[in-house]
Amino acid sequence: MSFILDSFNTTCCPCGKEHLFSSKVITGSGAITRLPDLLDQMQADKLYLLADKNTYAAAGEAVVANLKGRKYHIYIFDKDALEPDEASVGLAIMHYRPCDAVLAIGSGVINDIGKIVAATASKPYIIVGTAPSMDGYASSTSSMTVDGLKTSLNSKCADVIIGDTDILASAPIKMMASGIGDMLAKYVSICEWRISHLINGEYYCPEIARLVRDSLNKCVRNAEGLMKREPAAVEAVFEGLVVCGVAMKYAGLSRPASGVEHYLSHVWDMRGAELGIPTELHGVQCAYGTLLAVRLYNKLVEFTPDRDKALAYTSSFDLDAWHATLSEFLGRGAKSMIELEKKEDKYSLSAHKKRLEKIIEEFDTIKRIISQELPSPKELESLLKMLGLPTSSQEAGVDQKILQKSFFATRDIRDKYVLSRLAWDLGIPELALELNNM
Repeated sequence: MSFILDSFNTTCCPCGKEHLFSSKVITGSGAITRLPDLLDQMQADKLYLLADKNTYAAAGEAVVANLKGRKYHIYIFDKDALEPDEASVGLAIMHYRPCDAVLAIGSGVINDIGKIVAATASKPYIIVGTAPSMDGYASSTSSMTVDGLKTSLNSKCADVIIGDTDILASAPIKMMASGIGDMLAKYVSICEWRISHLINGEYYCPEIARLVRDSLNKCVRNAEGLMKREPAAVEAVFEGLVVCGVAMKYAGLSRPASGVEHYLSHVWDMRGAELGIPTELHGVQCAYGTLLAVRLYNKLVEFTPDRDKALAYTSSFDLDAWHATLSEFLGRGAKSMIELEKKEDKYSLSAHKKRLEKIIEEFDTIKRIISQELPSPKELESLLKMLGLPTSSQEAGVDQKILQKSFFATRDIRDKYVLSRLAWDLGIPELALELNNM
């Protein structure tokens, strides 16, 4: 199967933005056999291949067999756990050879690195997916750790995305569950996008939000079949993940696909890199972060906004002390976060007063958005258990003692209005106390 989202592509969306996506997405059994024709169309006779030892074992031979004698140079990362950082990108670029196109074999980290290499070399980019494990196949950004800070770098959207279900269905079951975990985050991302649109006037497109919801629902409907490696379910989930990446490209930002749950995952990754602490797969951490966020939003609606309490809290907030805490908690990554905050001035008291008035005025609407967009904690927990995804800090491999600081740290990952910033605006740091019971 081959599809392009022609039914959604438009230059006249009511939101005011053009939504265009022209990449080719090839899915289904034997999709890899379409590679020779695609390379002919791209006039790509010389290729630079990227993989790691696991992804090459999964699909490398199939890719090489379908190059049909074309010249290629390949670099295979010989690491059990490839990190998305400067060192990995540097290795990929140092081993680069002149080519007509960059072809990556893999999923999350390999895809992120491949997009950066292709963008740097100004070459077409092809990704052969090896697992339905994340939503970045069709995005034009790469999730990387730079100077210890987890960030999204502008890179390149793939020109061709190949999802051969014969390959995808053989992926480790945990990676499949990780893909669903990444998709479940969309409950929170759309909720927070709407809330920020209401409070801050942030750009929001209802049509993109609908596209993401449809993709999310498609993945959830096929979750059980995915765990059984049913080809139709594998294809449906892969396509759902791809479409969600397309939504980010349509919007021109990551807002449709990530919120506070992704920031929690980023914080845990940063601590892991800084302190040598093992971390889980991205989608696994996002799944647990989503559960925490849904539980906290469930508690948030029980609060009644108190203007005097909020103003007293924010006016007495010791930013220097918080920066010191952040530095101790995250190490070198905190430096970049603090510098970013100084530019964004997100703790400005005058800006806070304006947001607070809007929050108080629209709090009933905020509660309605929460009820419309988020599943109940019990419903989500049941789904996570069925998928074998974590429902406790112990299962997620996260020390429960750091959950509160992790939540507070999400305020400063980037300038995105998420639950932790809403809680700061309301002057209710005690919301984080609920994490002691999660």
